[in-house]
Amino acid sequence: MTTELTGPSGLDALDGLVSHTTVQGVPVLYAPGSGTEITAGLFFRVGRADETLATAGITHLVEHLALHRLGLSDLHHNGATGSTYTLFHATGAEEEIVAHLNGVCAGLRDLPMERLETEKEILRTEAAGRGTGPNHQMPVWRYGAQGYGLAGYSEPGTWSLTADQVRQWAETRFTRDNAVLWITAGHVPEGLDLTLPAGARVPAPAPTNALPVTPAYIHGEDGHVVLTSVVRRSTAASVYADVVGRALFKDLRQEGGYSYTAEADYTPRDAEYATLTAYADALPEKQDAVVGGFVDTLARLRAGRIEQSELDSVRTKLLKLYDLPDLGAVSLPSYALSLLLGHPILSPDRHRAELDAVTLADLREVAREAWQSTLLQVPGRGVDWAGLTLAPQHSEDQVTGTRHVSLENDQVALVIGAEGVSLVTPRGPVTVRFDALAAITARPDGARVLTGHDGFIVTVEPTLFKGVTAERIAAIDAAVPADAVVPLPARPEEQIPRPRKPEKPPRDVRGTARRWGWTALCAVLGTAAAVWPVICGYLIVERIQEDRFPPLHGMLGMAVLEYSLFRWARASWRRREGNG
Repeated sequence: MTTELTGPSGLDALDGLVSHTTVQGVPVLYAPGSGTEITAGLFFRVGRADETLATAGITHLVEHLALHRLGLSDLHHNGATGSTYTLFHATGAEEEIVAHLNGVCAGLRDLPMERLETEKEILRTEAAGRGTGPNHQMPVWRYGAQGYGLAGYSEPGTWSLTADQVRQWAETRFTRDNAVLWITAGHVPEGLDLTLPAGARVPAPAPTNALPVTPAYIHGEDGHVVLTSVVRRSTAASVYADVVGRALFKDLRQEGGYSYTAEADYTPRDAEYATLTAYADALPEKQDAVVGGFVDTLARLRAGRIEQSELDSVRTKLLKLYDLPDLGAVSLPSYALSLLLGHPILSPDRHRAELDAVTLADLREVAREAWQSTLLQVPGRGVDWAGLTLAPQHSEDQVTGTRHVSLENDQVALVIGAEGVSLVTPRGPVTVRFDALAAITARPDGARVLTGHDGFIVTVEPTLFKGVTAERIAAIDAAVPADAVVPLPARPEEQIPRPRKPEKPPRDVRGTARRWGWTALCAVLGTAAAVWPVICGYLIVERIQEDRFPPLHGMLGMAVLEYSLFRWARASWRRREGNG
């Protein structure tokens, strides 16, 4: 941990506002609130970003198991798993809070492993009903399928995690040295038992990068424009986020009338950096206007066209937060999280001084910094015109190995090699190498889904590619790291994909005209072929009644003409079907 409990950047900066101590080795921050009940939050420095894709969900699973024995009660309590932290929080009477915190720590010391499979199923059910949100794919595109990018994925580890894995995760991450407790009370309640195993403060994960060039853009769902940037944590950056939100609201809603929601947010990512997120919604017919207005607003701020009144409005709003009567209690979660992540703690006086010192030049500098790391999600057309580069849609190379042509499209092929797998398409390859594999899901029917650290995915369905035998699947299984494998259960037969039959191309106007032309010709020739034998029969009978036998060459000519009419009618029918 880089921030000490005492010192100018530690908790001593909060003297007179927040008190602090330790209980069983756990740092405790406390300050009185205004209500009759108290609220407590037990933070641990472990979250989604600490996992791998193959074990994603292990932190959430520990959280659920730790709370199980507490059962149902009138106490308002819950748990939350973020990218860099896990939080157990509760609100109630003092004795209820003590019992709850003691129960959480007892549960962490001895997880109820008999509940493991049940809780894993509960988490899968929870994930299935959880909405994705308009910016759910942004972390994956920025960070890939690891670290902070895992926030964009479900929790595949809930299929395969073992009791030993879960128990070890709790023993090494949910420790007294990796925790901070905060309580909205004027004293530390008696009877607290925060006994936890010894460990070490785990620093936040180093960020990964899946974007070779920024500013970049990706295509997203209709109706949503989303921007994320990574900026250094600072008072000026938090002020800039508010300026962005106000500018977007003014330009896109009040003046343009294009959006209903236009806002921005500043969220700490780790000790040094924060994520700036901006969002605007749009009707389908207004999407181009919203994208244009969104980009223009950011360009205005980046060019330094920020009014002093904009800065003053934001500064006044932020300074009002310090007028709250229970400021210490309200600020406890923020201070605890800074302590947990190792970020310097700012006293109210120092933060006020930094707010007062922010200038327009500071905001312009933050605007330029934010633009350099921008990832913009847009509906519809691209935004190359604004100086952004489309994020990579394909891999730079492909592996060599056995080639398996798609049974649905002969221009697509799956390549299985010793180094990885590639899906080769006319637009470019998508490659996942075994030495850069985040996870591979495996089904008993042979289906494999490989996800690389860069977020690219190759799906191997034996039923959709020629020659993908059990031996080729076994070659993949033998080459991938064992800790990246996520076994999935068998799926119903009807869910196993089958090659689709090629669809006939739609008819164009000229094709329809040709079809009607052949139909008319077929009708004429068919009618002639049907009528001609009747005429020939009449002529033959008439000759016989006149005691004159029809000449042989005349009868032969009649037969040849009838045969020709029949052939022509059949040929025109086939041509008609060919133009269908």
